[in-house]
Amino acid sequence: MSAEVLEQMKQEMEQTLGSLRVEFSKVRTGRASTALIQGVMVKYYGSPTPLNQLASLSAPEARLLVVQPYEKNIIGDVEKAIYQADLGLTPVNDGKVIRVPIPELTEERRKDFVRKIRKSAEGYRVSMRNHRRDANDYLKEMQKEKELTEDELHAAQDRVQKMTNEYIEKLDHILKLKEEELMAV
Repeated sequence: MSAEVLEQMKQEMEQTLGSLRVEFSKVRTGRASTALIQGVMVKYYGSPTPLNQLASLSAPEARLLVVQPYEKNIIGDVEKAIYQADLGLTPVNDGKVIRVPIPELTEERRKDFVRKIRKSAEGYRVSMRNHRRDANDYLKEMQKEKELTEDELHAAQDRVQKMTNEYIEKLDHILKLKEEELMAV
């Protein structure tokens, strides 16, 4: 019984780590990555639409992104949306494609990004702790229903805590790698 609770918690924590990785992939490190702009929202026929649904995105060089809208008439809207996305990027429109040069990050901007990812990582740690709390609550409920003995409850709670510590260590490792990547000149 308690194995099912642990398995469910493990799946939830894996999803949380996956979300963290996706969010960190959107943080600029000085190298071109289409993940930086694929979620930029463009006004398309009055409704906000993610850029990756309106254009092909590529990174042909280490410091350049190329955006090729599927429809020529929206090129101005796409350019405006990238500029207004507050990514520190300045798109260049040549009428057919939009080139987005990736400038070098200043020391101050790097530190801003590090602060931003640390704050984000703390939110994911809270999410992990919430998964732990939910699992423990479920285990206590099982003990009340006489599905678990007192000893089984304590053993299961110990396993829940060990798993939580394990996943928070993984999260901290991902954070550390991203910080190093950001601070590398």
